[in-house]
Amino acid sequence: QVQLAEFGGGLVQPGGSLRLSCVVSGGTFTPWRMGWFRQAPGKDRQYVASITWIGGSTYYDDLVKGRFTISKDNAKRMLWLQMNNLRPDDTGVYYCGQRPSIEVNEFHFGGPGTQVTVSS
Repeated sequence: QVQLAEFGGGLVQPGGSLRLSCVVSGGTFTPWRMGWFRQAPGKDRQYVASITWIGGSTYYDDLVKGRFTISKDNAKRMLWLQMNNLRPDDTGVYYCGQRPSIEVNEFHFGGPGTQVTVSS
């Protein structure tokens, strides 16, 4: 059974940077796409960015485009999110998820998430 675990969050001042990591363990892992999502207090989980597992095409929400970069290493089964020029509204719990195939129109989650707090 595939398991996801996120880490790398923390407290950072506005304008600062963080790099989040997601490690995949267990099972056979061949998703169509991997993504990062975040959930602010009192709000629904929100899409941030995604990347196709084969090919590496990247997609970003307009709120983070130009500031965040998603990347991966298939052999290591790792996913990263480099976040620059962070703003207070980037605060939330960040989750990585997998979309198993193009036919499945949803991401599956499983990790506990990692807290990102942007505050002075």
